[in-house]
Amino acid sequence: MGCFVSTPKDSGGNRRRPGNIGEVSVYVPGLRIPKPVDFSLSLGDQLPKTLVERLNALRTRIVVMAGQEAPTITRTRRKSATQHGGSTMADLHQALEDYLPVLLGLVKDGSHLQYKVQFVWVNQEDEAEETAMSNAWYEVLSILHLMAILSLSQANLLLLPRTSTDGHQPKVSEESRRASIDIFLKTAGYLDCAVRQVLPQLPAELRRNLPVDLAEGVLRALCLQALGQGVDIQLGMAIDSTKATLAVKRRLACEMVKYWQQAQDNIMNLPLSNGWGEKHRYFVKWKYIEAKAAAYYYHGLILDEGNTEKSHGMAVAALQAADEYFKESKKACEAFTVAPPLSRNPPLWGTMKYLSEKIPKDTSSKVRINRDLYSHEKIMETAPTLPDFALALKPDEYQLPAVDPSWNENIKQGQIGSNVVKSDKR
Repeated sequence: MGCFVSTPKDSGGNRRRPGNIGEVSVYVPGLRIPKPVDFSLSLGDQLPKTLVERLNALRTRIVVMAGQEAPTITRTRRKSATQHGGSTMADLHQALEDYLPVLLGLVKDGSHLQYKVQFVWVNQEDEAEETAMSNAWYEVLSILHLMAILSLSQANLLLLPRTSTDGHQPKVSEESRRASIDIFLKTAGYLDCAVRQVLPQLPAELRRNLPVDLAEGVLRALCLQALGQGVDIQLGMAIDSTKATLAVKRRLACEMVKYWQQAQDNIMNLPLSNGWGEKHRYFVKWKYIEAKAAAYYYHGLILDEGNTEKSHGMAVAALQAADEYFKESKKACEAFTVAPPLSRNPPLWGTMKYLSEKIPKDTSSKVRINRDLYSHEKIMETAPTLPDFALALKPDEYQLPAVDPSWNENIKQGQIGSNVVKSDKR
C-alpha cells in the first residue's frame, strides 16, 4: 500500500542548489521541500470540509514558507527576520509543529485515510530529486526530518564566532554554546523518533524506495552527529573551566570519538554520490579524525602522569598519534570545504582552537624529553588503545504529539468516513 514515484531532474520550481553555503560550524544537509497538495481532491468525500480546509491551510503555510526559505536555509545567515518579527526558521518550525497533530489524524488507529493522499517532496541529497508517496507516514517522516534540519541550521548560526566589541578574537558566547547543546539534543530526539517510531510504520517496499536523505543510515548518522557536536561543545566548556580535570576532558573526547565513529559507520556505505551527500560524508570523516586527535591528546597527558617508563613511552605514542590525527584532520577539513556545495570554515574557536595550539607544542616537548630519558625501544611505535567509556549524552525523548482534538470531535459527530468510525471503535 502507498505507491511511490521518483522523478529525476524535476525541479518543480522550488529547486535551487546553492553553490556556496558560507561558514559552517554545523553541517546542515540538503533541505527537503514539500510541494503543494490539495487534500480536497482525495479526502473531500471522506472528511468534513472544515477539517480538509484546515489540513490544506496548515500544509500550504509550510509549502510557502519552506519555498521562501529554501534558497538560503543552508547558507550562513546571522540574522533572519520576518516582517512580523522573529526568526523565519522559528516560524517555519512552529508551522511544522502546528501541522503534525492534525496530520496524525490520517494515521490514527491504522485508518485507511493514510493511503489516500499522495505527498510530494523535493530532495537536495538524492539524484531522484522529487519523491511522491501515497502514505501519510512518509509525510510524518518528512516533517520530522525538516524539523531536525531547521534545528541544525539554528545551531550553526549560534556557533559561528562573532567579533567581540572589545576587539578581541571572534568567539562564541557561553550562552550560545549552552543553547546549542539543548538544540542538538532536541535534534537528536526528532531523528531518534523518526527511526524508532515512524520508519517501522512504513511497508518494507516503501522503506527501500525512500529518498536517500530519509534512509535509516542517514537519519541515524544525523542523530549521532548532533550528539557528537553536543559533546564537542561540552569539551570546549570543560577546557575553559578551571575545575574540569584531565580525566573529565579525556572522557568527553573519547565519547566524542565513539559518536563520530558510529555516525561514520552508518553513513559510509550509503549511495551518497552527489554533492550534498558526499559533503556530509566528508564532514563526518573530518570530525571523527578531529575527535581522535583530541582523545589521544588527553589520553597522552594522563599517561604521562604515570611514574613508569612504560607509561611515559605510551604517553609519547599517544601524543604522536594526536599530532598525526591533527595533521590529518586539516586535510579532511580542506576536502570538506572544497566539496560541492563550497563552504568556509569560521575562525577557530573552542576545542580545536585550544588543541591546535597545544597538540603540536606538547607533543614536541614530551617526545623530546622522553626520548632523552629512555632508549628508542622503550617508546611505543603504535598508539595505545583509547579507554572505552559509556556514552552519556542521549537524545531528548521526543514523542509524536497526540492527534488534534478536531478529529475526535468530527468522529463523535459521525462526519468521517465509515471505515474510520469502525477503526476508532475497535
